[in-house]
Amino acid sequence: MSQQDSRALKSRALNRVGTFQLAGEAQGSALVLSHALSFWGGVDAETGDIIDRSHPGGNVAGKILVMASGRGSSSSSSVLAEAIRRGTAPAGIILQRPDPILAVGAIVAEFLYEISMPLVVCDISGIVSGDRIAIGLGEDDRAIVNIGQ
Repeated sequence: MSQQDSRALKSRALNRVGTFQLAGEAQGSALVLSHALSFWGGVDAETGDIIDRSHPGGNVAGKILVMASGRGSSSSSSVLAEAIRRGTAPAGIILQRPDPILAVGAIVAEFLYEISMPLVVCDISGIVSGDRIAIGLGEDDRAIVNIGQ
C-alpha cells in the first residue's frame, strides 16, 4: 500500500459512539440498506438471504447490517432469533433509531442459545456497504463503532 493510499484510508476511518440495545462485540463488512427491512418475510433464516422483493437482495450472514430502523412485524424477532441460532444472522446490527422488535429477537437468542449479537443505535451517515466495521464496548458501557474501508 502506498503512503497516499494509507493516508486516504486513515482519513476515511470514522469512530462513532452509540447506545447498545444489546451489548456485545462484532466485526464484519457493512451491508447498508437504504430502507427498513422486516426479518419476517424479508430474510430467509436458513440462509441469511434477503428475500424481500423491495430490496436489491444480498445476504446478511456475518455482516454488520446497517439501516435506519427495522420494519415490523413482531414476528421479525422470532426470525432474527432463529437466524442467530443457525449462524445465518448478521454479526451485528447498527440502527439510526431504536427498534424494540429486533432487540427482543437478539435478547431471546442470547438467553436461549447463549449467542450474542450486538444491536447498536448511532449515527449511520457516511457508512457504505463494504466498509469494515468493528463494534466494541467503551467507557460507561457505550457502544464504540469503528468504521474503515
